[in-house]
Amino acid sequence: MTKANADRWLLPDGVEEILPGDAAIIEGLRRRLIDIYRSWGYDQVIPPLIEYTDSLLIGMGSDIDLLTFKMTDQLSGRTLGIRADITPQTARMDAHSCRREGPNRLCYAGHVLHTKPQGPLATRSPIQAGVELFGEAGLDADIEVISLMLESLGQIGLEQANIDLGHVGIYRALVDSAGLDESQQQQYFELLQHKAVSEIETWVSANIRVEETAELLRQLPRLAGDKTILDKARSLFESVSEDALAAIDELESVAEVILQRYPNTHLYFDLGELRGYHYHTGIVFAAFAQGQGQAIANGGRYDHIGEVFGRARPATGFALDITKVAALLAAKPQFKQGIYAPASDDSQQWQAIQALRAQGERVVCGLADQPAIQVELQCDRKLELVDQVYQVKPW
Repeated sequence: MTKANADRWLLPDGVEEILPGDAAIIEGLRRRLIDIYRSWGYDQVIPPLIEYTDSLLIGMGSDIDLLTFKMTDQLSGRTLGIRADITPQTARMDAHSCRREGPNRLCYAGHVLHTKPQGPLATRSPIQAGVELFGEAGLDADIEVISLMLESLGQIGLEQANIDLGHVGIYRALVDSAGLDESQQQQYFELLQHKAVSEIETWVSANIRVEETAELLRQLPRLAGDKTILDKARSLFESVSEDALAAIDELESVAEVILQRYPNTHLYFDLGELRGYHYHTGIVFAAFAQGQGQAIANGGRYDHIGEVFGRARPATGFALDITKVAALLAAKPQFKQGIYAPASDDSQQWQAIQALRAQGERVVCGLADQPAIQVELQCDRKLELVDQVYQVKPW
């Protein structure tokens, strides 16, 4: 075999195939999640894998742009993108093809594709499931989607997920009150994203002359922990920014309801969290599970994304990574073994096979001159003719 032939089976780095055992688990999760979302009133949509970048990328910030594969459409000559996130597609639907006057609850499950992995050992072709709620600006919507995220994680076997809560309004209010110019905002933003506390200390000392403002900028990356962090932040911002105080009040209100509904949930507040900063407008959240360093689900409020489609509606939602969740499940779903039916042209056998399939059984028909390898067929029973009647027997 030549080297070229030997390499033909290789896949690109970060792109994986999903083989039968894992595929069955992932598909079971996908179906279960969609059923849960529908039970909460969310209607399933199936957006296309590719769209014009004019609609796919607008409103999502540079992060999604860099993650998106692009190509030229042979029919129109316009640039197409392979979706790296399904949220903007649902926003387009809410604005046009699935337009509703009241709240619009949509859910989805499907592949997305990333130009680069989003973390160590992460796949570039994850399978996402998620929900989006359009048309409600109040905290009720934020509470509903966070509750649904917790509900879905619990029902599929991840009851011990930790939830991070933040609010991008706190950062925005702080940099506005500090009077940072565009260049300074970008520099501070990048340092804050990396939680570079010592570098932030150095930068603040070199750039900020007003001590009260400097202290707030130093403290922001440290405002992370349990609920007492909210009281500390409130005292820091009390004489500086009413907008920051309002954002803290929103976080506290949401947290109270979530803990009433899911008292075993561990909430961690991170007021310097800037995940999705370029398009999120309010509360942001993420779910983490033991054994997985990256978030298994994340979301937040993004009120302005629909504006680019001619319909600015408030919106919030989350996306869950099914591939990560499947790898974390301690109790893997057990799938029932099938029934092997030896090769035969007997019409009575065919009728028996069809009857078993109608009952939900997996029946594998034998092929002429092919060996019946039990482990490969995944069958533990066999269809046999006994006294002129086909019966299922142990194999």
